[in-house]
Amino acid sequence: MRYSLLFPLAPARPEQAVPFANLVRWTGAHRLWQGQTMTIEAHQLITWLAGIGIRVPAGFGVSLMPFRSPYQAALDARSVAISTGQPVLAGFGPGEPVVQESMLGSRYSSPLRASEEYVRIVRGLLSGQPTEVGGEHYSTYARLGPCPSAPVSVGLGVLREKMAVLAGEVADAAITWLGSASYLDRILLPAMRAAPDRALPEPVRVTAFVPVALAGVDRDVTDLAAASCGAHLRAPHYQDALRRSGIELSGDGSDFGKLVDAGVFLYGTAADIHERLDEYRTIGVDEIVLNVSGVAKTLGFRAAIGDLEEILAECPNTHLHPMPRSLR
Repeated sequence: MRYSLLFPLAPARPEQAVPFANLVRWTGAHRLWQGQTMTIEAHQLITWLAGIGIRVPAGFGVSLMPFRSPYQAALDARSVAISTGQPVLAGFGPGEPVVQESMLGSRYSSPLRASEEYVRIVRGLLSGQPTEVGGEHYSTYARLGPCPSAPVSVGLGVLREKMAVLAGEVADAAITWLGSASYLDRILLPAMRAAPDRALPEPVRVTAFVPVALAGVDRDVTDLAAASCGAHLRAPHYQDALRRSGIELSGDGSDFGKLVDAGVFLYGTAADIHERLDEYRTIGVDEIVLNVSGVAKTLGFRAAIGDLEEILAECPNTHLHPMPRSLR
């Protein structure tokens, strides 16, 4: 199992990404991930890093489909692979209905069908072959101009069982969020593996985003969990996914304690956190993305970097070389 890290906040300046990208360079961390941001566009940030000499494997997940056409999505992902010379994993999801209405003028009649069409188009274009898809939500007859690049994989954001089945059919990777190892083991992984019409020769890989924070005398686990997960707990599709995992939300501060108890938000010493992360390895997860957004929001970037350094130092197959302060 590989360990990656998430750039934990929407950047106000590109320089803020430098210490996190350097952690990927200076450790055995696999990839630098970014979520959907509304400040500096994620692909441009990775390309900026490459321009100053920091070229690292990148993950985008999940990028919301309504913000760009499948052709533009494929072109952007491949552009990063060309600019960096490093592999890219581009993950996509349909977003909330309000996002669909704001960007497209109406909701998807079927988010599953829209996601299938989108991923098939992006994967087809990245293959370099003429791609013809006539769908209800997305259609294309196009081809990307030929150009050598590092590999680009296509992922699909997965919260619930039906999207897990779809990822098992059409995606290179399934990307989970706020899913405990138990929920993945009982619900999501069996759905992916039982997908009836796998279109790819290799089985779907699984990338799990896991919110984490080290314990400390000046830290409150409820504050950290709220900062990391609070916005997602207000979204109906996340609430439904957590209910399916056995977490009954009450809408008050006790919900964050439930995330800790259920192994959704991991808090404790580095050893404690690795004990829970090992549950993901045992069930066959391929990549863990360490999400320290709660630490970054409450205590700042330097504290977030410190947590990542300490956790990565104890990861199997990672070798932490202390970063010069000039690189932090």
